[in-house]
Amino acid sequence: MKTKISMLLILVLFGVSNLFAQLTLPRASPRQSISQTVGDTTVSIIYHRPNVKGREIWGKLVPFGEVWRTGANEATTFEVSNDVKISGQTLPKGKYSLHTIPNKDEWIVIFNKTSDQWGSFDYDVKQDALRVNVKPMAADFKESMSIEFENVTDNTTQVAIGWEKVRVPFTIDVGGVSKRILETARRNMGSIPIQAANYVINSKLTANYDEALGWLNESLRVSETYGALVSKSRLLNEMGKKDEAIKTAERAIQVGKASDPQANTSGLENLLKEWKAKK
Repeated sequence: MKTKISMLLILVLFGVSNLFAQLTLPRASPRQSISQTVGDTTVSIIYHRPNVKGREIWGKLVPFGEVWRTGANEATTFEVSNDVKISGQTLPKGKYSLHTIPNKDEWIVIFNKTSDQWGSFDYDVKQDALRVNVKPMAADFKESMSIEFENVTDNTTQVAIGWEKVRVPFTIDVGGVSKRILETARRNMGSIPIQAANYVINSKLTANYDEALGWLNESLRVSETYGALVSKSRLLNEMGKKDEAIKTAERAIQVGKASDPQANTSGLENLLKEWKAKK
């Protein structure tokens, strides 16, 4: 009987132990992960969000002139998939810890090569990849610290650190988007010539029109598809070769209807009417 009771007690305790092992307890400063695609570049930031809780933040809880983890708990991390410029200065692609040195009139934003560290306690200035100076701005009260992406364009975005009544924005410029896309297209001509050519057309990269036409001709040599013909007709029109554009568009409609009688070619047909009217 005692053996049975002992075994039952062990099973109960084992179950309780497993229950506690699976608990996810709330943290005073919860984790936040944000990511933004800018052009062909991904920017990812992971940080922890402390709250004001009625405390005096700047110059007190967060001292002026000292390295701050820019959040709480583990160091904030900042990762970019391509080389970028931060406020005009180059930061190579990679993962960094993000620290700051707050002051009343100017902050220093630090990108440190040691990405895996607890707070800023083991921060080593010798591992800094980049430092930029940023002007803090007055802002509406924010209880929870935040890092946000703002004003996203094809090539740039702002990252804004905000807490209490202070906002600290800095600009990321991914630059070289067109160059990287074209280089990728040249390395992978078997799989993405139409996509790359459309990028050239939509971005009006006139210096690359002849190269894009070559991509499309190579694609059409392998297989005459509706998509490649549509792209070629658009490109020829952009190049001022109206007659060839019209002829190619007419062929595209034929190929599209032949492959699928229900194919929707109305968009190209409307373009064709416009081109003919302007001749």
